[in-house]
Amino acid sequence: MAEAVDYKVVGTRPIRPDGVDKVTGRAQYGADLNLPNMLYGKVLRSPHAHAKIKSVDVSKALAMDGVYAAVSGADFPTAAHGDIGGEGGGDVADVAKNVMARDKVLYHGHAVAAVAATSQSIADAALAAIDVEYDVLTPVLDVDEAMADDAPLLDENCFTANLPEKPDKPSNIAAVMQLARGNVEEGFEAADVIVEGDYNIPMAHQGYIEPHACTATINEAGQATVWCCTQGHFEFRSMTAKLLGMEIADLKFIASEIGGGFGGKTVVYLEPLAVLLSKQSGRPVKMMMTREDVFRATGPTSGTHCKVKVGAKKDGTLTAATAWLAYEAGAFAGAPMGPGAMCVFAPYELENFHIEAFDVLVNKPKVAAYRAPGAPQAAHAIEVALDDLARQLDMDPIDLRLKNAVSEGTQASYGPKFPRIGFKECLEAAKAHPNYTKPLPEGAGRGVAAGFWFNVGMQSSAEVHINENGSVIVVEGNPDIGGSRASMCIMAAETLGVEYDSVRALVGDTESTGFSNVTGGSRTTFATGMAVIEACEDIIAQCKARAAATWGVDEDQVEWEDGQAVPAPGVNADVKPLSLADIAASAHKTGGPLLGRASLNAQGAGASFAVNICDLQVDAETGKVDVLGFTAVQDAGRAIHPDYVEGQMQGGASQGLGWALNEEYIFDKNGVMENAGFLDYRIPVASDLPMIDCEIVEVPNPSHPYGVRGVGETPIVAPLAAAANAVRDATGVRVNDLPLSPPRLLDAIDSAE
Repeated sequence: MAEAVDYKVVGTRPIRPDGVDKVTGRAQYGADLNLPNMLYGKVLRSPHAHAKIKSVDVSKALAMDGVYAAVSGADFPTAAHGDIGGEGGGDVADVAKNVMARDKVLYHGHAVAAVAATSQSIADAALAAIDVEYDVLTPVLDVDEAMADDAPLLDENCFTANLPEKPDKPSNIAAVMQLARGNVEEGFEAADVIVEGDYNIPMAHQGYIEPHACTATINEAGQATVWCCTQGHFEFRSMTAKLLGMEIADLKFIASEIGGGFGGKTVVYLEPLAVLLSKQSGRPVKMMMTREDVFRATGPTSGTHCKVKVGAKKDGTLTAATAWLAYEAGAFAGAPMGPGAMCVFAPYELENFHIEAFDVLVNKPKVAAYRAPGAPQAAHAIEVALDDLARQLDMDPIDLRLKNAVSEGTQASYGPKFPRIGFKECLEAAKAHPNYTKPLPEGAGRGVAAGFWFNVGMQSSAEVHINENGSVIVVEGNPDIGGSRASMCIMAAETLGVEYDSVRALVGDTESTGFSNVTGGSRTTFATGMAVIEACEDIIAQCKARAAATWGVDEDQVEWEDGQAVPAPGVNADVKPLSLADIAASAHKTGGPLLGRASLNAQGAGASFAVNICDLQVDAETGKVDVLGFTAVQDAGRAIHPDYVEGQMQGGASQGLGWALNEEYIFDKNGVMENAGFLDYRIPVASDLPMIDCEIVEVPNPSHPYGVRGVGETPIVAPLAAAANAVRDATGVRVNDLPLSPPRLLDAIDSAE
């Protein structure tokens, strides 16, 4: 479906440059660094979900042999309110209190103190020696309960933001937002069929395999170096500087290899603690979370309560829709209600709609981004409602979506008009896919759902160095999570006209390369790739100038073709083409080393759409769900490395299916998570999933030189609803709440019978 463009490297599938080191164990992850005289840091965490801290006494811990540092909230500077910015940011005072509690603990596992000792066992003993006195309070554990007028308050200074007037009393509702167009009442009056639904989804974790880890050391001049697993080391540097009252220039952050993140490694947890402990002890400090720490004290995604109402005419034309979206923020404001509101109706033409969203505090861990944050929960609500609508209209579910699909020129529900997009192409590809028409086994069901993510651009920098032999080094500042180094090499090779094997890419630390925003928002291949392309174009311009000087012609008489400077047509110069290697070899004679650079705030991120088809079977006696087949169709704009695009599609489908069928945070009445480990918090394993079929649709993004659309987040948006719709198809019973776990399905089936 893409225009015929004769690319030589873009669209190929070379072996990933970091693969050998990762499969041989040579790659250095967050916990792999060891320094001389290193100490081990550990965190004391609250046993209560909600309590006032009356006192914290670390003196006994500091008196122990082998303990070199101990800190609590009193050792941190007071952080003033103000926005940190970035995907893992928020209000700086809230981020500071999340890293280390001050006057209150707000969730079970909230950090209260930390120590550094010569061994992990001594550190554990030191934690046990810390005296903390609490005044236990009633926890608020449910979004609806938290929104009630008489709910216990997490923060007496929280007044709901974005209201026409500042409220006169505090609330657990941190903020509200609304999007609207047209006249909803008239739209519903024009409808022949109206469907309403009420949907609840619990908190779920990203499930990255590598726990958080970092190592920090600080010298006598107060200059610190931090090695950590992060999706954005520049933003981690900024957050740590603000939390500790340090100068940014006194902090150097080095991104290690990362064992998964999915948005969860955009938030600082250990890094400020490690720096402070290193400063107090005068020695390097390594800190590593246990898996239980990860579950209890790092950001899951929001639990939600969503309500959707949608009306349509008999021919399937949507006439009106409303959405009420309540998102759990955890202990501090910052739930992804905004993206949820932006995404809920974005795939569909709607003249009349009203969306209301809420950011709600509860006594659970502060949420973090999780792959299209906020969108899967909102999409689940509307896509299940549309499935019910298609059943009432006796209409094919893909045809219903095609009837109302947005296209180029449509004004999105969140404001702008869409440029060229590929939603209809994805729907048509899904309908034509053999997996959509093949017969189902007896008793199985098939579900369809669509997904959307708007994608972002943001700031990126890149440098391109040309070695003496013409080989290429790309230096950029985005940690590689999904294969971005290979993508950067592909785009550099394509732009320069050289072989892929002659290009190497590396991720620089915060002192070695220009600023780049976080690896998130499906922005890296789009935005940082654009910076790499511009840096390569800088190299080409230099090469043309040097060739012109060598040949004694004007620069506009030189062109660049297939990695060579050649005379422009009509130039009567008796010269031979000069390759990049030729120009690099004589660079010392023509002006010095070849170095290209670019920095930008990328605009024009292309909206991304997906359509999923899920086949599954439900055991009526146990409630167990077996996924028989899953087909992911997605517009990638242009697949720079198709293997990695398919990997993103398959990974998002796997995580979405896990969330739909099994994954949830389970809390007891005191706010203690009861399944804080992979034995009880069950993510899908290979035997749970079929081979996930992928079809890449390519409708190039006009704002990118190679047509790139970000592909990392859209794949998780539709699987929740696709699975829910397949369960409805298989059982005849509609279950609106997730996960579709055996107890919930058995109860629904038994109730229906």
